[in-house]
Amino acid sequence: MKKINKTLKAAKVSRRSVLKGAAATAAAAIGPWYIPNAFAAPVVNVLMWSEYLPDSVVEKFKAETGITINHTTIGDNDDIIAQMKAGGGKGFDLCSPTNMKGQAWSNLGLLQAFDMNRINTSAVNPGMLSVGERDWNFGNGSCWVPQLWGTESIAWRTDKWTPDGLPSFGDIWEPVGDPALNDNFMMGRTYSMMTGCGIWKHAKGEMDFWSSYDNEDQMRKVWDELTAYCISKKSNLNKFWKGADPQKQGFTSDGVVVGQCWDGPITSMRADGEPVAYRTTDEGALAWVDGISMSVGAENIDEAYELINFSFTPEIGAETVNTIGYNSAVIGASDLYSQETKDKTAFVYPGETLANLNPWPAEPQWFLDLRSEYANKFQTA
Repeated sequence: MKKINKTLKAAKVSRRSVLKGAAATAAAAIGPWYIPNAFAAPVVNVLMWSEYLPDSVVEKFKAETGITINHTTIGDNDDIIAQMKAGGGKGFDLCSPTNMKGQAWSNLGLLQAFDMNRINTSAVNPGMLSVGERDWNFGNGSCWVPQLWGTESIAWRTDKWTPDGLPSFGDIWEPVGDPALNDNFMMGRTYSMMTGCGIWKHAKGEMDFWSSYDNEDQMRKVWDELTAYCISKKSNLNKFWKGADPQKQGFTSDGVVVGQCWDGPITSMRADGEPVAYRTTDEGALAWVDGISMSVGAENIDEAYELINFSFTPEIGAETVNTIGYNSAVIGASDLYSQETKDKTAFVYPGETLANLNPWPAEPQWFLDLRSEYANKFQTA
């Protein structure tokens, strides 16, 4: 099984091992403090995942700074790029791409490098921060800082199905002998459920899935086989999802029993008493880090830096996670997690399973183009 890569291993992607104490001393060095423009109502325009700015955080930010957050929501990374392209980098001050997408942004000219002297970088996990320095420096400095991390794994209706131990990515393709899992029982996002299938087959020794990132020829060889298999199992499919809300609706109103999902939507449903569960797979969940980037056309730059540093406080990092159910990159946030959040983590990642996460690899443009072709074949079959 492919283990967590060196960068995220150095970061020790675990609440239990997040570094402590640096944020408080470093925060005092960041300045100058924000001074609102007396002649205009201050705003910051943010293109961000739907759950990432809870109402309580938006309200506290305005109460403390006077700045209004205009939040445009997105469902996936393609949405971020499409909306940023549409305005040529104008219209948004900040956006929130995922760590492995750096190569897709490198030649677009839509982001500007951060002035790191204006960001309390000591407040966030250093291993995750190094992803920006390594993968998001397009010539003038890093264009990306980490905010939240999470995983994609298997979720299910607890009143209709129970996995045997840890679930498997294979549970949406070849469920074992359960009458509840018949046609139209599962959901997923096209390319990521195909990726999960590849990880499952890799773990069984049926294909060298990770070699598909090596070059175009190998990618075609692996994904030809993978796509044919996924199409052969399409009768299992209830729906494709895009974004958080469709995942929730799958379990509440669409008849889905098992799905490959993000951790946040499902753990928040579980906290609200819905009969659902989410857990890392036996093969190791897919891991990602969502960050913050600044548009080349940003107009509210002071306000943008103010929001970044506000988000990088342990209190706001913890409040965000306690509300939406993901995981914070902010040092010290884990000390302020609710007991419910801590219990959720213990259930989702039992034992030493955090050491077996599969980080999404960096995705070159040739890989993204080919993967879109194969995902479209699966979707339209």
